[in-house]
Amino acid sequence: MTVDELAELFEGRSRFVERLAELPDPLDAALDLVGELPEDELVEALEAHPQIGAKNLSERSAREQGPDEGAAVETELAYLNQVYEEKFGFRFVVFVNRRPKSEIADVLRARLEHTREEELETAVRELVEIARDRWEHP
Repeated sequence: MTVDELAELFEGRSRFVERLAELPDPLDAALDLVGELPEDELVEALEAHPQIGAKNLSERSAREQGPDEGAAVETELAYLNQVYEEKFGFRFVVFVNRRPKSEIADVLRARLEHTREEELETAVRELVEIARDRWEHP
């Protein structure tokens, strides 16, 4: 896979994506590579991903996140995203898998209970799952 193909799957070019492009089976090797990377490179990859509930999404992200569920859910997601980013220092990433935003808000609240280390591992794993799903279901 090329850097550009991977960047599309991961919502942007990052050092993580560039390193993946050097591997013969990048999506299969992604989680192994994660263990070898410094934290700043993992955070950079997470920051490339759009916020859940954001208005300026790629076409693919908009499809995955589904329709708006009303102002209350959107406001709650915006607030929870802010709390999450302040606590952990990186973007909340979850494999939405076409679940409603109200369910994602529940997931976000639960993940706020994680330690930073647990959450970085979870967020990166979710990022890889999103990319795999995008590759398998274009």
